[in-house]
Amino acid sequence: MQLEFSNLHSVLCIGAHPDDIEIGCGGTLLELMSRNPAARMDWIVFGCNRVREIEAISSFRRWFGNNPSRTIHTHFFSDTHFPSQQSGIKEQFRILSPSISPDVIFTHRLEDRHQDHRLLAELTWQTFRSHLILEYEIPKYEGDLGNPNVFFPLKAETVQSKIQYLLDEFPTQREKPWFDRETFQAMMRIRGLESRAESGFAEAFHARKIVVRL
Repeated sequence: MQLEFSNLHSVLCIGAHPDDIEIGCGGTLLELMSRNPAARMDWIVFGCNRVREIEAISSFRRWFGNNPSRTIHTHFFSDTHFPSQQSGIKEQFRILSPSISPDVIFTHRLEDRHQDHRLLAELTWQTFRSHLILEYEIPKYEGDLGNPNVFFPLKAETVQSKIQYLLDEFPTQREKPWFDRETFQAMMRIRGLESRAESGFAEAFHARKIVVRL
């Protein structure tokens, strides 16, 4: 099955921390939104502090410029403590859901071992039950990468743009040994191999449920 994204009207991106969305699906979004310049984008980052909010907003502008149809929303829930703040986070989902009906939602993976990521994935499914949800992947020490079933081949120039944007826009993360060009390129190269992408690169997602309407 091939999914067509040539006529998107609305996209919702959900991330626990600044850089999650960019790492998980930044290349896909660069290509999708360039092909759908009029599409609405709602980009939500739940785990900001004042310093990291600046990074999140700067990165969002680097990705999409100042297009008025694309909006970033930031919240200040405490990093690594999302489960203890579940009621407040769930309230933000409740406020959000009546205002948008996205064609596709990008969120964390349900089996992600980071508790913040996992909670947002659960709340996404609770809130948007009848939407197309694609769960992106984040590399980490725990080794929780699975077997994705949706692949988005990327142009070689998109891959390089994604990597450079990540390295430029998140200075607070540069001290992490995995936050480097090699990690990001390796992830996309492996998924490109698995999907036989023409460029050799792709991003991959988990789709729990796809409804085919004829």
